[in-house]
Amino acid sequence: MAHYVALIRQDTDGSYSVSFPDIPGVVTAGETIEEAEEEAAELLASAAEDPDGAIILPPPRTIDELKQDPAFVAASKDAIVALIAYSAADRATE
Repeated sequence: MAHYVALIRQDTDGSYSVSFPDIPGVVTAGETIEEAEEEAAELLASAAEDPDGAIILPPPRTIDELKQDPAFVAASKDAIVALIAYSAADRATE
């Protein structure tokens, strides 16, 4: 099972937003950190279940690879870094 690195931030309203450094523009949120992580996992799962194959996710980078990316280092400064499981790893490399 593959994992995507996610950045979780608390918003001004107290909710939590989740973004993926490897999937620009893909964002979700939840009222708690746990709910935000669940929403993130569901978002990845829905991409994997796309029957038309229209959603192609890039291969996830490891945390070590991301730490070499200055944009990730800057973006992760004030964020919680989490791993979100992605059960259809074969879809990520199509």
